[in-house]
Amino acid sequence: MSGFSQARAGNSVKIDSSAGGAFDCYLATPKSDGAVPAIVLASAVHGVDADICAIADEFAAHGFLAAAPDLFWRSIPGPLSHDDKRTQERSQPRLARIKEGERDMADTLAYLRTLPQFNGRAATIGFCYGGPYAIIGPQRLGYAAGISCHGTQMLDYIGELDGVCAPVCIIWGDRDHRAPPQVLDAYRPVPARMTNVEVHIFPGVKHGYMMRGTPAAFDQNTRDFSMARANAILDTLRSPATAMQAAT
Repeated sequence: MSGFSQARAGNSVKIDSSAGGAFDCYLATPKSDGAVPAIVLASAVHGVDADICAIADEFAAHGFLAAAPDLFWRSIPGPLSHDDKRTQERSQPRLARIKEGERDMADTLAYLRTLPQFNGRAATIGFCYGGPYAIIGPQRLGYAAGISCHGTQMLDYIGELDGVCAPVCIIWGDRDHRAPPQVLDAYRPVPARMTNVEVHIFPGVKHGYMMRGTPAAFDQNTRDFSMARANAILDTLRSPATAMQAAT
């Protein structure tokens, strides 16, 4: 995969698609002898770029497997710069592209299950475009938890929270132009009726706060909080999956 030339803790691997073909995935592995949980990163529209790889490496440094699949391999693969006009082109039609990516997220989880270092339990963390997978993953793809950071298109998926018992953590800033007040107002009351769901909205924080590659939006404190919550959720997955959990 292009964009992987910089020194990083992980490597690019190929994952076979259950629909045919194969896609690239950045895989960062921890220095651990035992089996550990995994986290699958659903990238923003820019793809598996330096920011996503750095976050994956950080999870690996905390003792987790971290995988970042290229969800755009069917259209325009690889990472794209923030000023590349093709970023929007490859993500459209949006709901159809996210639906296609469900198979890739499931196939990535299936690949992780072939690794002896994986304990059978995985969370997904989505950024911007990838945010909906924080809900879709636990709802129907076999993930044990979901985290969304500055997720977009989230109003289309709020109904899918019904019936989800796994931990879900959703984080925005209140100056996120991709999460207008009607979106935030729809999600704010959810934790009162679903104790497994967290919603955190930070004042003054913009869209893209996780990404150092967008310095105008990057917010270190909110990023630190998001990583701490993700790591805490992953810590709850350290006990190995039972046969029934692994099959779901």
